[in-house]
Amino acid sequence: MNLGKDKGPGKGVKTYQRLWGLVQRHPKKILILVLLLVAYYFCLPNQLFHTPHATVVESKSGKLLGAVIAEDGQWRFPMVDSVPYKFEACILNFEDAHFYQHPGFNPVSISKAFIANILAGKTVRGGSTLTQQVIRLSRNNKRRTYWEKVRELVLATRLELKFSKKYILKLYASHAPFGGNVVGLEAAAWRYFGMQPSQLSWAEAATLAVLPNAPSLIYPGKNATKLLNKRNRLLHKLWNNNHIDSTTYQLSLLEELPQKPFQLPDTAPHLVQYLAKKYKGKRILTHVDQNLQANINSIVNTHYKNLRQNQVYNAAVLLMDVKTRKVLSYVGNTPTDNEHEKDVDMVQANRSTGSVLKPLLYTAMMNAGELLPGMLIPDVPTQIAGYTPENFNESYSGAVEADKALAKSLNIPAVRLLRSYGLEKFRDQLDLFNLRGLDKPADHYGLTLILGGAESNLWDLCKTYASLASTVNHFNATSSEYYTKEFVEPNLTVDTRVDFGAKSTEPTIFDAASIYLAFEAMKKVNRPEGSESWEFFDSSKQIAWKTGTSFGNKDAWAIGITKDYVVGVWTGNADGEGRPNVTGLTSAAPILFNVFDVLPRSSWFQKPEDEFTEIKVCSESGYLATEICPKKIISIPKKQNFIKPCGYHQWVHLDSQKQFRVNSSCADLSRTVSQSWFVLPPLMEYYYKKGHPSYKTLPPLMENCKETNVAAMEFIYPSNGSRITLARNFEGKKNELIIKLAHVKPATPVYWYLDGKFMGQTTDYHEMGLMPRPGKHGITAVDALGNEVALMITIE
Repeated sequence: MNLGKDKGPGKGVKTYQRLWGLVQRHPKKILILVLLLVAYYFCLPNQLFHTPHATVVESKSGKLLGAVIAEDGQWRFPMVDSVPYKFEACILNFEDAHFYQHPGFNPVSISKAFIANILAGKTVRGGSTLTQQVIRLSRNNKRRTYWEKVRELVLATRLELKFSKKYILKLYASHAPFGGNVVGLEAAAWRYFGMQPSQLSWAEAATLAVLPNAPSLIYPGKNATKLLNKRNRLLHKLWNNNHIDSTTYQLSLLEELPQKPFQLPDTAPHLVQYLAKKYKGKRILTHVDQNLQANINSIVNTHYKNLRQNQVYNAAVLLMDVKTRKVLSYVGNTPTDNEHEKDVDMVQANRSTGSVLKPLLYTAMMNAGELLPGMLIPDVPTQIAGYTPENFNESYSGAVEADKALAKSLNIPAVRLLRSYGLEKFRDQLDLFNLRGLDKPADHYGLTLILGGAESNLWDLCKTYASLASTVNHFNATSSEYYTKEFVEPNLTVDTRVDFGAKSTEPTIFDAASIYLAFEAMKKVNRPEGSESWEFFDSSKQIAWKTGTSFGNKDAWAIGITKDYVVGVWTGNADGEGRPNVTGLTSAAPILFNVFDVLPRSSWFQKPEDEFTEIKVCSESGYLATEICPKKIISIPKKQNFIKPCGYHQWVHLDSQKQFRVNSSCADLSRTVSQSWFVLPPLMEYYYKKGHPSYKTLPPLMENCKETNVAAMEFIYPSNGSRITLARNFEGKKNELIIKLAHVKPATPVYWYLDGKFMGQTTDYHEMGLMPRPGKHGITAVDALGNEVALMITIE
């Protein structure tokens, strides 16, 4: 049975057979065609332009903060994101009306140009499309020959196949010459009109549209008539083609041409230079708030006018967002001159830290359970291994609470705390903060580490305090947890994301409670003149802040912290010259609080309750309470506590009139009055009672009683082991060495001996002037009751 006809090969097979037959008949022609197609496909370079770009830095809203010129000396910005409508309409009407219709070349325009040039005997008209001009620009404007035109035409068609019309237009707008060393629409808009391309008027856009036509001949400031005529003809064409109305046309004709190039915005010059080192030739979108930057620039400029009257010429300010670590403002220096190092970025410069590390020591000791906020710290003349620290005000308080010592930035308590905590241990902990400039071992710095013996910079210090603040914020926001990467670098650019790491029950460095207590102490720092009574005003902002002044008044610091912001300020001279009255309080702090005045109000830190526990302490000494001292309850970090019980309270036995102390050597203790008494050692008491009128000196011992276990007297000056050089007076004679001593009963006579030789007697005011010769000497003081103290000194 015949079920159907054989249909034979399908259409696809037949097509293949015909093509194969064609190849067999014309192999050479087919090979040449294939090679031409391959050559055509690969004729367009992967990267058309290899010219360097300027480094462009923008604010978070896309406003230009500043730029660094390209390596070849051209103002050539990175490629624009888009071409504004006005400029697009202008350039298409002037150069290529059929841009969106042709395949890369316009046969009609080429024919007209060819005929015109033949008749004229020279090139009088061009027929290039914008696509062809892009190719010519990418080939560095090679000499115009017919062969070059052919190559441009081929490459232009290939460009059209590879990219969209919008992209080709962006290529042209980004690389067209606009006269002088200005290349590209964006650079031209800023240089000639001082604004972004999107802000250009029709007249301004038309001016820029005609410039690339003859950039070597026509540019602002020269040939103004030719430029004006070209612009006005283009405006007329725009009106005829209904791009603008009659009113806009008439008003545009009245606009003047630019007379000279504008300076580019220079809102954050040091930030621009800092970023240009890492992002050379790129467009960088930062987190900088342009309005805040302008306000802080103005604040710095205002204070600069005052500072320079004291020959202080430099200052810097850094503003960071605590929660995101975004840098919101970066002022690297004042608007000073080259002579005074105006180009030095003082945000990044390492300088002596002064006292700004003291809160870190306070926090470290809290975190280690070795300090309580109200614990009394000795504040008396001190010499440690030949080092004699001095308080800034050159006075002593005898004893001071730890938090007040931090608030008052007292040097002697800080040095004593550092020695107690351990210099090596604290130095090692500082490495965790990655403070550049602090790169030497503990022995190099010694105890001066806490007073400015080390160097760091505003960038790293602000980063550190922002991380401390964020530790408290995160703990309160995450069900009492920490982040493993809390101490991260500040965030400058929008393409950078801060990674705080994973959550953890263990703190990164310090616990939230210790940090919170440090901030509470820093909140009590006396504010600059005019703001001393801030706590009495509801509108005042709560700010934890710390000042610092380096040795020789070379550097003045102020760092302020709130829940949301960290502000750091440095003032001084970039060349290191110190000036009188340059201190953190008088020079840097006023700038700090002016900056906080322009910031939104922040609430105070929430107390991290889960990291606290309550204990009883002695209300007068701040040490752990004993049975014999008045008590109060305080909150401290929840950790092992190494604080000793209070040793400043002791039981004393008094006679019935409570006028004299008695003991078993002279009285029946069953008939005496016993009570707890707050007693400081003689040297601490000597200074402490001057500032504490309520302090009661221990009553004197009854005459027929023997003294037991009480230090009766102590040297105030000098310290044991001191090396002393006797100064000379105006007459050239050496001044006496004045020895000072504190006695629990000042009226008791004291007898003085130098190297065993009696030198005199004092009563009430125990000071003795001596004139020892160079060399080692022993000084001994013996009171009428037989108590004796001695020390050794060396006269140089």
